[in-house]
Amino acid sequence: QVQLVESGGGLVQAGGSLRLSCAASGRTFSTYVMGWFRQAPGKEREIVARIGWSAGGTYYADSVVGRFTISRDNAKNTVYLQMNSLKPEDTAVYYCAAKLIYKADYDYWGQGTQVTVSS
Repeated sequence: QVQLVESGGGLVQAGGSLRLSCAASGRTFSTYVMGWFRQAPGKEREIVARIGWSAGGTYYADSVVGRFTISRDNAKNTVYLQMNSLKPEDTAVYYCAAKLIYKADYDYWGQGTQVTVSS
């Protein structure tokens, strides 16, 4: 079992930055692929970024390339999402998720943290 707790959301003006953190429980954190997802009101949940177990193999949605950076610190059981040059369309609830490398679906989800970008 893995428990995930996000933090770092809030209200920021367009062009600003936020850093989301996701703290994970469990001794096998380093074996999980970690992802950040978001869901805006009236829209489907979408993946924002993903990072492999060794911090390699990163993936970013086209909409955040060059603005967001995902990273992980396996010693701290934490994954981060640095968000720069934020836009109003980035407003959403952001979720952290974890899955084992050989699985297609994410098994574990955090409760989400709200990010609101004002224009």
